[in-house]
Amino acid sequence: LECDLAVNLVGQPLVRQQVMKGVRKFLENRNPVKPLVMSFHGSTGTGKTYVSSMLVRSLFQGGLQSPYVHHFSPIVHFPHAERIEQYKENLKRWIQGNLTNCGRSAFVFDEMDKMHPGLIDVIIPFLGPSWVVYGTNYRKAIFIFISNAGGEQINEMTLDLWRARKDREEISLQDLEPAISKAVFENPQSGFWKSGIINEHLIDFVVPFLPLKRHHVKQCVVSELVQQGLEVRPGVVHEVADSIPYFPEEEKIFSSTGCKTVASRISFFF
Repeated sequence: LECDLAVNLVGQPLVRQQVMKGVRKFLENRNPVKPLVMSFHGSTGTGKTYVSSMLVRSLFQGGLQSPYVHHFSPIVHFPHAERIEQYKENLKRWIQGNLTNCGRSAFVFDEMDKMHPGLIDVIIPFLGPSWVVYGTNYRKAIFIFISNAGGEQINEMTLDLWRARKDREEISLQDLEPAISKAVFENPQSGFWKSGIINEHLIDFVVPFLPLKRHHVKQCVVSELVQQGLEVRPGVVHEVADSIPYFPEEEKIFSSTGCKTVASRISFFF
């Protein structure tokens, strides 16, 4: 995983550091007191889903296809607000049943910012340091939450630091964590709105994904060309990177979509 992150994850030193610290510490402990709970925050295209798939790929044979990795999307699994009580029951049963089958399971909750507020609190009993819940020992499980919430605050702070002549590599977790927690906990549109998960400090690692600069986008273009088996032409790399929108309007420093649209744009220039 460490090698994979170092080679393939572009421009996210904080992410690499936090994820490795969390995973290593957790897996080295034969009797963890609670499951590993990580929450990934940042704007679109910065690598949140990419890192979560890398993580499960390195820990489970078959990665996301493993029977012990469970992926939830609010749009697919919990689309109707009026059915929230049913969803709560289903989710609780699903997690309980799968942890009974295998205590070392992973649960990935995508697009937490689109989750109905209140729904996710049903899993609180599985995240804390109790010994047995519903007759199941669940302390070796891994929970990953992925959210765009807090992305705006991370971008603003990165921009402020850039304007103060500070490099984005100098940004620390302490700079960002309070702003992320506030954005996530106090936003009625967030799945974590007034959630006991935040209130009871059940998240072990808040992982901020910073906005990407033009040279990071170019790195993404190069690795995408290699992956597609295409020749790496400097002209193409330059054109694809230039075709992506950047912010703020005047300085155009950071990519508005991260590396998200790189793969689909390559065909226009090749």
